Amino acid sequence: MGCKAVDPLHTTAAAACSGGPALLLRPAPSEAPVRSDAAIPALRIAVGIATVGRPHILRIALEQLARQSRPADCVLVCAPTTAEIILGPLGLTRQRNAILQHARQYDILVFFDDDFLPAPSYLAAVEDVFRAHADVVMMTGAVIADGIVGAGLAPGEALRLLADAPPIRDAGDGLDEVANGYGCNMAVRLTAVRDTQCDFDEKLPLYGWLEDVDFSLRLASMGRIVRASAARGVHLGIKQGRQSGIRLGYSQIANPFYLARKGTCPWPRALRTMTRNIAANCLRSLRPEPYIDRRGRLAGNMMGLRDLIKRKLDPERILEL
Repeated sequence: MGCKAVDPLHTTAAAACSGGPALLLRPAPSEAPVRSDAAIPALRIAVGIATVGRPHILRIALEQLARQSRPADCVLVCAPTTAEIILGPLGLTRQRNAILQHARQYDILVFFDDDFLPAPSYLAAVEDVFRAHADVVMMTGAVIADGIVGAGLAPGEALRLLADAPPIRDAGDGLDEVANGYGCNMAVRLTAVRDTQCDFDEKLPLYGWLEDVDFSLRLASMGRIVRASAARGVHLGIKQGRQSGIRLGYSQIANPFYLARKGTCPWPRALRTMTRNIAANCLRSLRPEPYIDRRGRLAGNMMGLRDLIKRKLDPERILEL
């Protein structure tokens, strides 16, 4: 994997998506954050984005990232082709592990999906939370709108929702304990990651469904996982670049079962997840949404159940489908 430093971030965001070599984007030294509270050292924050096949969406995400009131110290974008920044193998878990390897010298790593648009104060809220709460090992933000549950959101609509959101009272308040981070936006304390040698399970291939749950629950032994209302953003939920309905349907059976056997997902939660998805796919396949391949998902569910009965259920089986 090759990397190249480019300065400053805000002038390279659009150019980075137009093709060319692998790049490591970071602000110029003069843009490094300076905190007035000398008693608590400033944190070095990296942002990691895994992407594939959506350069136009990535460009918008990087442009929004350049608007942060507290700039990132480093932005790492990992894609499986040389046209899209840091080289890494195909698959969300593999790409995020490649980002983890490149971010070892930083204090905090913020994972964003390539279709997540953070509010300008998002990284400032991340720094405030991790500086004020030494026991927090993972933080996820408040998603004010999530296109994944519908047809998806247009970037213009997402930016309008962010602009119209009411003002934040205090970037450090409003913490709620949660079981796991939401993969489209989650920040981790890298000392905890290093101490536990925690990484993303590459047995969850391609889209890596439930990889955030697995990673979160393994990291939870080191401290608290919280949701911060001050760290806001919008998840576009773009359907382009996601895996096929059959593959996702198979993962809806194979992945929770695998994580339950592994011990990182409680059996009741795994069984609820499987049955809820089978029921939704059965009912909605009669009149499927135009933006969801319900019948493909249901077929994948049935293949997963068949492999479960035959004791051949394996998350990596989707690579053959």
